[in-house]
Amino acid sequence: MEYSNEQIAALVRKVLSDMEGVAPTVNNGCGNGEVPVGVSNRHIHLTKQDLETLYGAGYELTPLKDLSQPGQYACKEVLTIVGPSLRPIENVRVLGPLRSKSQVEISATDSYVLKVKPPVRESGNLQGSAPIRIVGPKGVVELSEGCIIANRHIHMSPDDAVCFGVKDCDTVIVDVEGKRRTRWYDVQVRVHKDFRLEMHVDTDDANAVGIGNGAKVKVVKE
Repeated sequence: MEYSNEQIAALVRKVLSDMEGVAPTVNNGCGNGEVPVGVSNRHIHLTKQDLETLYGAGYELTPLKDLSQPGQYACKEVLTIVGPSLRPIENVRVLGPLRSKSQVEISATDSYVLKVKPPVRESGNLQGSAPIRIVGPKGVVELSEGCIIANRHIHMSPDDAVCFGVKDCDTVIVDVEGKRRTRWYDVQVRVHKDFRLEMHVDTDDANAVGIGNGAKVKVVKE
């Protein structure tokens, strides 16, 4: 029986792995530069104080489902956001856990409805961002700043970062294949030991290129 070069190479890798007592390496995507995509709809992060203003003293968030990043979860709670247009956007999902500053993340399309001018920012970078009003069942929170359009970014573990040859806050180029082939520039890399490999884009970006959750994009180097 004759073996191909690929079969021989696979057998050698398995034998060496067995001899060292180490399981064969699982390709996490960086070998071919691919990264899975998570599409982020408009959502709200709240402080404890603002949560209690909106829902009442002592209120706690009700987790609905875990998100892809460890420790992050969608909540049953939904709220209304209002901008200068006075046209509300209802049923905006709250995400947990609670934060030190309240934040509203929307798309550019949402900004036209609300008549707000949010900057494109990294999550948490709120200084000088747009004002927004959040309406709940028990009260209203007026944020003087806190409304942003989240920048395109990739979550990576330290091991992923080594594999891709990048570090925290680097920017990379990302190719999107398919019928609406596109290249995204200045995609921020965010590295943390608890992160799982995933690129986050908003609904405007996803719809523009015709992709959804679980699609694969490719990090390229020039």
